[in-house]
Amino acid sequence: MEQHFFDITSLGPLYEAVQSSGILADSKTFVDALPKTAPETILRNYTAAAAMPDFSLADFVQQHFELPTTPDTGYDSAQRSIQAHLQQLWPVLTRQPDAVGGTLVPLPHPYVAPGGRFREIYYWDSYFTMLGLKKSGRLDLIEQMVQNFAYLIDLLGFIPNGNRTYYLGRSQPPFFALMVELLAEVKGESILLQYRPQLEKEYAFWMQGDRAVTLPDGAVLNRYWDALDTPRPEAFIEDTEVAHRASLPAAELYRHIRAAAESGWDFSSRWFKDPQDMATIHTTDLIPVDLNCLLLKLEQILQTAAELADDQARTAELAQKIAARQQAIQQYCWSEGEGFYFDYDFIQNEHTERFTLAAVFPLFFNIASEEQAESVAAMVDTLFLHPGGLTTTLMYTGQQWDAPNGWAPLQWITYQGLLNYGHLELAETIRTNWTALNEKTYAETGKMMEKYNVADLNIQAGGGEYPNQDGFGWTNGVYLAMTQ
Repeated sequence: MEQHFFDITSLGPLYEAVQSSGILADSKTFVDALPKTAPETILRNYTAAAAMPDFSLADFVQQHFELPTTPDTGYDSAQRSIQAHLQQLWPVLTRQPDAVGGTLVPLPHPYVAPGGRFREIYYWDSYFTMLGLKKSGRLDLIEQMVQNFAYLIDLLGFIPNGNRTYYLGRSQPPFFALMVELLAEVKGESILLQYRPQLEKEYAFWMQGDRAVTLPDGAVLNRYWDALDTPRPEAFIEDTEVAHRASLPAAELYRHIRAAAESGWDFSSRWFKDPQDMATIHTTDLIPVDLNCLLLKLEQILQTAAELADDQARTAELAQKIAARQQAIQQYCWSEGEGFYFDYDFIQNEHTERFTLAAVFPLFFNIASEEQAESVAAMVDTLFLHPGGLTTTLMYTGQQWDAPNGWAPLQWITYQGLLNYGHLELAETIRTNWTALNEKTYAETGKMMEKYNVADLNIQAGGGEYPNQDGFGWTNGVYLAMTQ
């Protein structure tokens, strides 16, 4: 793989110097840059130039790299309705098949990028983007993106966080089965057979190695993990600063940080022992309820594909795995005392008792009982619901996946989960509050945002490692799916 793809960390001392220096406002800028000559030549030049008394690191970077620009998204949108804007935005956010260059892993087909600093495809974002593409009649783009993800599975054995070499240690929440199902809804169930090999490969990736945890009673559930235990190149300075504060060995801390990045919830008090201190992150100790619901869905899709293929042995094997996982999710993630689903800390043998919207995934996938769904819905209504939609957690920490922020994918998961169990009024309130906030912000700014402050409608969302981004793929997708 190294012979095809450029690893930014191979620049060694130059990479660390740039990422530690703060000469670029965003840690992601340098790792997305295109080297103007061979990396070996750049390193030799750096070694020689850095020894000179008048050396300027900023000038050296400008001379040897083509820095990425944020694509012009043509936001003269104030005069357009939000619906017209979103239809016209799909081509703006669409990237064409890539030539090899820098850290980008080239893809064979066009795809939709989220927007802003996110210039590449992102795994779980893409499912929610596809919901909007379906409403917009863009089946061509849905199919091309599914083909891209199948290509990545065949090439790498899994779908990385995004198509960058610095993401090759980890994946993201496994939504590929839902993408294939979405495509099959339009093109027929033969699609499940077409992508069955890649679905099986993705399943093998999640079930082999460190992502699968065997619990004392023999139950197997999954956790987030990253093959690497170094600072994330796209957040080098942020990660090293946390490491300086942490009591954990640095390598252990970096793996917990990377595993949280695999979850998509980067970052949230959900992953911290002390909700106010990221240095207490312990992601790989946790069995996340949402991840295991997604893998249950993957098993169910694989079972359907096996039935279509008349593969009776695999069908029977998957039936056992589905029953075992469903029972284990209920056993380890449901709290009868709280009436809510939680992540399970398998090191401490206890629930985390962090109230988060991960608890609605069992409703989205129809594995909660009516009584469980009733209890979760009541909690959502009383604890999470705000004038602009739902907060992700109940904690105010300054992390972007905590209160007061709300995110499109979790509005959708909750909305659909409540509809599944007949909680129509609450689902409609969430839909109305969320879409109204999208519309209010669009009217004021001409933009769709990555995330929103749902508690105070007059303040933009903040927190996290970078400014709020606009564009924005999954917000557009969920808005269209909720309003059309």
